[in-house]
Amino acid sequence: MSEDRRLAVLRAIVEDYVHTREPVGSRMLTERHGLGVSPATIRNDMAALEEAGYIAQPHTSAGRIPTDKGYRLFVDRLAEVRPLTSPQRRAIEAFLSEAIDMDDVLGRAGRLIAQLTGQVAVVQYPSLRLSGLRHLELVPVGGARLLVVVISDTGRVEQRFLDVGSAPGSEPAVVAGDSPAGPAPHPGALDEGTLGELRGRLNAAAAGKRLSELPDAFARVVGGLDAELAPLARGIAELVVDTLGAQREERIVLAGTANLARAEMRFEQGLSPVLEALEEQVVLLGLLTELATEPGTGVGIRIGHENRLDGLTETSVVASGYGSDGDTVAILGSIGPTRMDYPGTIASVRAVARYLSRVLPS
Repeated sequence: MSEDRRLAVLRAIVEDYVHTREPVGSRMLTERHGLGVSPATIRNDMAALEEAGYIAQPHTSAGRIPTDKGYRLFVDRLAEVRPLTSPQRRAIEAFLSEAIDMDDVLGRAGRLIAQLTGQVAVVQYPSLRLSGLRHLELVPVGGARLLVVVISDTGRVEQRFLDVGSAPGSEPAVVAGDSPAGPAPHPGALDEGTLGELRGRLNAAAAGKRLSELPDAFARVVGGLDAELAPLARGIAELVVDTLGAQREERIVLAGTANLARAEMRFEQGLSPVLEALEEQVVLLGLLTELATEPGTGVGIRIGHENRLDGLTETSVVASGYGSDGDTVAILGSIGPTRMDYPGTIASVRAVARYLSRVLPS
């Protein structure tokens, strides 16, 4: 019973501190929570919690505040995630479903998380490296130049030009892309009938496959073509794989950064380290990816010094993956002070991830 009561005391301290932003004393706990024991007993429990490292006294004659270790125990064992209300769920779904394109839907998702949590929202664009090919379009644009339109299964659209040369044996050049290609076919291969056949074969080969599977699938298509068409098909295939696998396409949306300046979000080390950490997008993406792949409820949480970024040691990060057909293609999350509403933040991140997955192209 003593351990259960001490856990109840820790829960009350966390909840009161998040709500009031003031250190919590034994008398306050007695008055606000029906713990069924005297202030003296609660003081003994608080002393035990402090000795174990779950709470700390910020200064003499003050109450206690949770430590990173205390927040971790609260999240792992004590927090009860509050489901969003029906109106909230309908509002989220309606707001996201009204987006006109991928940029709009991700911007809306970021604004939703920032508004629901009052914190900073981070939304990763669907990674082309984790995507498959939804559709490939080949459009002749004059002479021996070809526009290759790559549409990923997450709705991303990329366009690349391929200059296939003007004579057999010449080297094609990729414009707005760096993929190598083999010898170019005769310009006559760019007629609509031939391009339609290539488009159909490559799209059929890519159906249901991820990026890692595309090279072998395309190689089988190239191997089944005659010597004149094979170089063009190879150049297109390599350009598609290069486009879907481009590292430079990793980018994120940040929303609600201004929330950090609110008076209740005080950081002992100041606001600058947090803002500088948010600018390290590559490292930030790495942290979010680690969180989203942790086993459990589908929501990963890093608290205070658990974060490897120095500027985030006074913050907590709550993240979840999203994607279509059960596959995670990107990450979204919320960043705020360790003194955050964990149940509310977890519920908001989980809900937006779920509905964002629904509106992604299938």
